[in-house]
This record gives sequence, structure tokens and C-alpha cells, in this order.
Amino acid sequence: MSWVDIGAVEAVPERGARVLKTAMGCVAVFRTGPEEVFAVSDTCPHKAGPLSEGIVHGQSVTCPLHNWVFDLNTGEAQGEDASIATYPVRVEAGRILVDARALAARSAA
Repeated sequence: MSWVDIGAVEAVPERGARVLKTAMGCVAVFRTGPEEVFAVSDTCPHKAGPLSEGIVHGQSVTCPLHNWVFDLNTGEAQGEDASIATYPVRVEAGRILVDARALAARSAA
């Protein structure tokens, strides 16, 4: 993996999300604990709702438009045959690092 720094963990509120810009495009970052973050696509595959504006509960997010629920670990929708892209992410010294190769692969698709 090729890690790239995309921001401070404090920039994302606990049990909340932010869309962070990278050189490979924007990514939605969800923070479910002091140092637990997830990086996923910000777009719901159902009606293109902005998932970063959804409700974060546990390690899931509910789309603000039609209440589809996505597991932030796998990207799978509960009860639906749909998923969102997930990207490897980690927190190191208070900074959020995401796998640049995974983001670049998305941008190239």
C-alpha cells in the first residue's frame, strides 16, 4: 500500500463524517471512535445521496435520502444487493492516512 496523509483525525467529529479532498479526488471519512476511521465513497448507489451527511451509528451509516444502511467495514448495504467502495485507512500520530493506490484505481475506473 501507498499511504497518503489526508488530514487530521480531529477534523472529523466522532460519530460523524467529512468529505476530504485528495489528489485522487474526494473521499468520505467517517469517525466512529477516538482513532477509528473509515474511508468510503460518498455516493449512495440508490439515489446518489451524500453519505457523509447520513447518520453514523456503530460502524454503519444510513443514507440521508432513503435510509439505506451501509456497513463501513465492507461497504455492503443491509437488505439490498448494493455496496459502496471502501478504501484502506489508518490513523497514525493523529493523522488520517488512506491508501493512495486504492483511490487512484477508483479515479482511473
